[in-house]
Amino acid sequence: MLTQEEVSRYSRHLIMPEVGVEGQEKLKAAKVLLIGTGGLGAPVAMYLAAAGVGTIGLVDFDVVDVSNLQRQVIHGTKDIGKKKIDSAEETMRDINPLVKIIKHDVALTSENALDIMRDYDIIADGTDNFPTRFLINDACVLLNKPNVYASIFRFEGQATIFAAEGGPCYRCLYPEPPPPGLVPSCAEGGVLGILPGVVGLIQATEVVKLILGAGEPLIGRLLLYDALAMRFRELKLRKNPECVCATGEMKLIDYDHFCGIVKQPEPPPLVNEIGPKEVKAMIDERKDFILIDVREPHEFQIGRIPTSNLIPLGDLPKRMAELDPNAQYVLHCKMGGRSAKGCDVLRAAGFKRVLNMTGGITAWSEQVDPSVPKY
Repeated sequence: MLTQEEVSRYSRHLIMPEVGVEGQEKLKAAKVLLIGTGGLGAPVAMYLAAAGVGTIGLVDFDVVDVSNLQRQVIHGTKDIGKKKIDSAEETMRDINPLVKIIKHDVALTSENALDIMRDYDIIADGTDNFPTRFLINDACVLLNKPNVYASIFRFEGQATIFAAEGGPCYRCLYPEPPPPGLVPSCAEGGVLGILPGVVGLIQATEVVKLILGAGEPLIGRLLLYDALAMRFRELKLRKNPECVCATGEMKLIDYDHFCGIVKQPEPPPLVNEIGPKEVKAMIDERKDFILIDVREPHEFQIGRIPTSNLIPLGDLPKRMAELDPNAQYVLHCKMGGRSAKGCDVLRAAGFKRVLNMTGGITAWSEQVDPSVPKY
């Protein structure tokens, strides 16, 4: 039964025949687990709390960073350095103190996923990496829990419901993960801060619809959103009869290994790598070398090392004629990945004296010059 306070709070729901008292009582009785309280998780958590979902579980182990605030609106400037799960709880309780919030301050793994997810009715995937997405999917299939899924990148997002009765699972759409590094993360490629708000609200809407049993849920339908074109498209998804979700062969596995992420001890520095402090010493000692920044022009505008020369990685092959193959080169990017590829390009072309600055301009900011912005 709804209390008098709940009747007042949810009155705009109660006067809708599609919700009414019965629907609001369903929301109050529902248990939803939200995995991730970042860009997607922020709007989902706030609106599910506002809607009166009775029990909301949160899974997160990260802390709030200033770079999160452009899109993760459940956190504020005062929360920098605080655990996201605590910051999210504080905001949600301010929105609606009547809901129960259960915090799971852990990384979701194959060892704990089933135990954490078992007591919830619906799972909402707000994560941003392939190993966890496959893990959530497989656990949902094993537990017969619907997986309200979404993902975002730059100006585009998508949403659907996986593992619902009769519908496809994540593996039906993506049987195999992409090769490691092929799909850049939001930290590497960026994301429009408003985008997770739009896509996260679609997720929250689908959660509420599933609880109410109302409308047409996104089961068997992949909704695509292009913010630049302000256009929605829809693709039909079908259950793959050969997928492990259909054959009954589903089991939890090592998802890092499955996605090609091999955890190894930190290797010793390679002879073709150099640290930011060593590069700074070379600059101070006026050593004869050329520092090349292989980032994009818009990144170069954010912050740069004063002596660097901008040659974006994609332009490097066609600009080799400008370079002396006998000179000493140091390449850097944001974090070291693209510049390592640039070093390979130059070495394959016969350049012998090429070094990669480990950690990129991010490490330069942390170890050498804090005035260079991190992004």
